[in-house]
Amino acid sequence: MITILSDIHNPEDLKNLDNKDLPLLAKEIRKKIIDVVGKNGGHLASNLGVVELTIALHRSFDSPKDAFVWDVSHQCYAHKLLTGRYQVFDTLRKKGGIAGFTKKSESVHDFFDAGHSSTSVSSALGLLTGRSIINCDGKVIAIIGDGALTGGMAMEALSHAGQISKDLIVVLNDNQMSIGENTGSLSRYLSRLTMTSTYQSFRYNIDRFVNKLPIINKGFTKFIFRFKRALKALFYSNNFFVELGFEYVGPLNGHSIEELEKTFKTVKKLNRPVVVHVVTKKGRGYSPAESDPATFHGIGPFCTSDGTVEKFDNLSFTEAFSSSLLELAEKNRNIVAITAAMAKGTGLASFARKFPKRFFDVGIAEQHAVTFAGGLSASGLIPVVAIYSTFMQRAVDQLIHDIALPQAPSVFVLDRAGAVPDDGETHQGIFDIALFRSIPNTIMIAPASAIELKLCLQWAVKRNFPVIMRYPKSACPSELEEFSFPIEEGRGIIISADSISIEAGNVKNSNSLLLVCTGGIYPETLTAARNLILQGFSSDIYNLRFIKPIDKDYFLKVVSDYSHIVFVEDGIENGGISQQLKLYIKDEFPEKKVAICAFPDKFLAQGKRNEILEEVGVCPEAIANLAKELFSE
Repeated sequence: MITILSDIHNPEDLKNLDNKDLPLLAKEIRKKIIDVVGKNGGHLASNLGVVELTIALHRSFDSPKDAFVWDVSHQCYAHKLLTGRYQVFDTLRKKGGIAGFTKKSESVHDFFDAGHSSTSVSSALGLLTGRSIINCDGKVIAIIGDGALTGGMAMEALSHAGQISKDLIVVLNDNQMSIGENTGSLSRYLSRLTMTSTYQSFRYNIDRFVNKLPIINKGFTKFIFRFKRALKALFYSNNFFVELGFEYVGPLNGHSIEELEKTFKTVKKLNRPVVVHVVTKKGRGYSPAESDPATFHGIGPFCTSDGTVEKFDNLSFTEAFSSSLLELAEKNRNIVAITAAMAKGTGLASFARKFPKRFFDVGIAEQHAVTFAGGLSASGLIPVVAIYSTFMQRAVDQLIHDIALPQAPSVFVLDRAGAVPDDGETHQGIFDIALFRSIPNTIMIAPASAIELKLCLQWAVKRNFPVIMRYPKSACPSELEEFSFPIEEGRGIIISADSISIEAGNVKNSNSLLLVCTGGIYPETLTAARNLILQGFSSDIYNLRFIKPIDKDYFLKVVSDYSHIVFVEDGIENGGISQQLKLYIKDEFPEKKVAICAFPDKFLAQGKRNEILEEVGVCPEAIANLAKELFSE
């Protein structure tokens, strides 16, 4: 039963609590998070790990005068509960509800719309520098996980912060995890800092000695901190952050509110950049998440009593990719796989288990992943790089400079393309077609089913060119014979009305309407075609398969038999493939009626896939209505 949390309406209420009430508050926060994520899905393990840290931050600083900048912000649930959003927390990640990440429009306590990794230090440093220019008071605190430090942008920002010596506070949340277990030398370095018994013992003795010294004034506080640093430097070598120009405090117990508060209230008095290193446990307080933090990082609805996740019989595109790649890798030892801290989410975990020497998780470093793939390709290997569509946006230059320009044979698999459920604006995969279609020396394909995905992947690994393959976060549709037709570069497949519905033969105006779709939106196009048949409009479907290249002559031959053509694309219309193909038709057949059904030029908020498609008019009903409007014209 909630007894404390419901009375917290803002951070000031939190400060009025007695210290003895704080453990109960932390317990209530965890229960609320577990209950809501169990119903709605969301990021569980990361949020459970920072409950005490969040309480300590809000008790030690004065938000929103002091600004909290959460990296990725997938760990902001406790922050939301403590900043006036308890009453609406049950709407988390639902359409029209509060977002699963920080969002400026929700609260004055959220300073940025975040969702991608490694941005917090840059954003926080910019905010702090701007405030100093306009003489605005207040501290700025960046909270970043150790996994996010593998992103080069975080390192660039740390270097700059140390250089300009602003009083930025960086809270390093060290849980040895990003989404999966952290990899790389930086993670091992932090582990050494945290786990070395000599360091822990020495730090404890220094801290115990210094804490006995009297605190006279603010200047003396700075002296104490420098004295502690000097003692540590004398007997124990400086660490990476000190070399960058930061004061370094830690490692601290990230689940001790008392220890954290004491440290934060001290470091806020300094006028130099500080790294506060806290050690937390991902999934803290919920045994299923503690035991398997990777599974409970981002999770769908589950049974909160035992952590059981609902299983679905339908094969997903991710699972289809995983099994297809394993089969290919068994036969071809030159195939290697790369991911950026997303082995499980992209379906590469099974590849990693079976071929550990041919698998590379580079951490949250998409730019490096792409250029690293270019190097592997130059050695004669065939790299297959699996990254979410939204995260691949961060490596556009690398794809151009290090892959396309040298024509490095490689395959880039963009999971979560098109409308992405629940995660909101920062995670939609609607920009990849417009972003990557214009890059020379690349091929882009979009399979519509599991069998077609397997054929496309088999075809892609044999190309002497870079190939980009995209597919949605959804279940694969039922198979049709047409999906197993051989791949012909630049050409798609016709799915006749007779294959779509047995009732098509009763429709009089056959061969008058063609629905042209990209693979990820095929299920909705199919439903629209069936609805149209029931309303007396016979419709064939042309599944493009290829976004690039397009066999122009073949395409024009296909559409020549139809008087009305509707394009359905699961990407933004502006810069999409539909716009180009519409121009082809208008140049060759100006009399034909053509329309485009695609995503508008806007960011899309969270919701289920069908809710997002309905909102933007790319659902089956909207597709069918657009087709009927063409006939009414």
